[in-house]
Amino acid sequence: MANLLTLTESNELLNKGEVLAYPTEAVFGLGCDPDCELAVLKLLALKQRAIEKGLILIASQYQQLLPYIDTSAITNEQKHQALASWPGPITWIFPKSVTTPYFLTGKFDSIAVRVTNHPLVSELCDLFGKPLVSTSANLSAHVPCKTASEVAKQFGEHFPILQGETGQRSLPSEIRDIKTGQIIRKG
Repeated sequence: MANLLTLTESNELLNKGEVLAYPTEAVFGLGCDPDCELAVLKLLALKQRAIEKGLILIASQYQQLLPYIDTSAITNEQKHQALASWPGPITWIFPKSVTTPYFLTGKFDSIAVRVTNHPLVSELCDLFGKPLVSTSANLSAHVPCKTASEVAKQFGEHFPILQGETGQRSLPSEIRDIKTGQIIRKG
């Protein structure tokens, strides 16, 4: 049995610094408030993921990402390339802003960001008023969860999960570097 939540309940948990699972375009993600260090550290501990690896932020619109990226370090052409791919399953690695905390970027001077086209996650970001940390819902070295019941199996039946279905994609988002155009992970 899974602990399924509404959008309102999920938003309340995010505002309390909690971690939850939610459906994305391909798999379930684990997310939390990107500005709450305690929540991010809780997420990393749950996933058994090293802080040095950095995390992705997922948003409903480009404007939500602006506090975390350094737009002065990219060209208009690069910005338009990212905007043309969104909303959608392409994650771009941008130079980070000077105020972006280390617990989001790990050992990098950049941050991975995406504007989602999953309607439920988009609604949650709008309700929350900013992006969410987004990493696949799975323990390190396990296969990412595609259903709420798989999330409950890996994280326990009381773990909070936004009720909904994943999109039709079979692969996680593609990751590209905004400065070089290089594909880091095929999607």
